[in-house]
Amino acid sequence: MDDRSTFEQFAFEEPNSALAVLPLAARRALDAAGVRLSLEAWRGLSLDERRALIAAGAGVQVDFASVERLAERARPVPERVAPAADPEQIVAELAAAAGARRAELERAWPALTPLKRYALVKLARSKKTEAAERRARLERAFDELLPRSAPNLTHLTPDGEAHMVDVSQKQATPRRAVARGFVAMKPETLAALKAGNTPKGDVLAVARIAGIQAAKRTPELIPLCHAVQLTGVEVELVPSAEPVGVSVTATARAFDRTGVEMEALVAVSAAALTLYDMLKAVDRGMRITNVELVAKSGGRSGDFRREEG
Repeated sequence: MDDRSTFEQFAFEEPNSALAVLPLAARRALDAAGVRLSLEAWRGLSLDERRALIAAGAGVQVDFASVERLAERARPVPERVAPAADPEQIVAELAAAAGARRAELERAWPALTPLKRYALVKLARSKKTEAAERRARLERAFDELLPRSAPNLTHLTPDGEAHMVDVSQKQATPRRAVARGFVAMKPETLAALKAGNTPKGDVLAVARIAGIQAAKRTPELIPLCHAVQLTGVEVELVPSAEPVGVSVTATARAFDRTGVEMEALVAVSAAALTLYDMLKAVDRGMRITNVELVAKSGGRSGDFRREEG
């Protein structure tokens, strides 16, 4: 999150891989410049222009020149409003919404970037969602943006040395994990893929095999990762017209003493990288995005399912 040149959106924001709605960084840029941009005008801008607005709002100081230049290109013509300064102090709405985490917020506030401060205040003042949903989203923002005390990291000894966790005393149980990712590409690249008109043959079949093979070799790729007895790995690749690209989903199963989250994530990553490799002659601008764990089950830590939206 510290690399402003590649930042697009926070993890707690709505799924928005095609930038169909304005991320908070873009909203900060527009608010600071006194520009109110409609959703129609936002979507009318090119993807590069939208990313330029995001970049303008992601820095320590808003790049007003970029915002003005992009606002002139937007159609319908944006409305001009009073510019809004970045919040310097914790506003009343945010302090009230923080609840039990107010002390944590106050400790972290001086070190937060202007964009992070803006995001928290914007969420606290939002009236577009129900109170419970707004509270849940703000809680996710706190989890992402506020520095937390160091947890008990099982891969470190008390002296801070890395080691492989001993799982010999744990009971073997059924384990399952699902991960996903997305490979964004040009419409013409997707059309060539679906038509089978690509330089390297059956792209989807090869990417599927690559994902399965990678899952089986996860301990060789990820340090300190246990070798587990996989009972099954499925990799699904689904072309998508909106957003344009290929959705990659991997499911890993095992009956063992430790989980298979890494196997599922490695499968998705390898399949996505193989898609890129086999299509890069057609489209070197493809992007691999949103690689994440969707769900896991089994083990003492219990089940996990990612909340959508």
